[in-house]
Amino acid sequence: MAMDARPRLRTVILTCMDARIDPSRLFGLKPGEVHILRNAGAHATPDVLRSLAVSQALLGTTEVLVLAHTQCGLLGQTEEQVAATIERASGHRPNMRVGSFMDLDAAVGESVEAIRSCNFLAHRDGVRGYVLDVKDGTVRAHGDPRGEMKPRAPSSPLGLGALRADVLNITRTKTER
Repeated sequence: MAMDARPRLRTVILTCMDARIDPSRLFGLKPGEVHILRNAGAHATPDVLRSLAVSQALLGTTEVLVLAHTQCGLLGQTEEQVAATIERASGHRPNMRVGSFMDLDAAVGESVEAIRSCNFLAHRDGVRGYVLDVKDGTVRAHGDPRGEMKPRAPSSPLGLGALRADVLNITRTKTER
């Protein structure tokens, strides 16, 4: 069966490269439903912005979900610490920012803001940030002052139903379910 390159749900998920995160499983996604971009720390780097611009302009996506997580390897470390670790492992010091951060919610907010302010993106209103708690598989909106966690969906560790449907505007037709 041939599949269209355009993601059916018109959504892009930017998440961390951490092997504990499987966005398809977390959200009960099927092949062809979303684009998934991954990098260390779920940062909106220039390459991510380039990929989002292509995704929107050529492939019709309109929403972006930034999904960072607790226990990230870059969380709580300085740029100097991470650069020194890379230098010890490789013998070479990185000549770029590695993306460490001290505040998880602030880092998600920075990525959300970088995406919302990117002039190459036609759709910047549907950008939202979330934090996945890797211990219990729950997700909360970044910066939620109450820190309330959304309950897991019974059919998967999370499921898009665990997030407010109005936040992502992700809907499936009966044939896609």
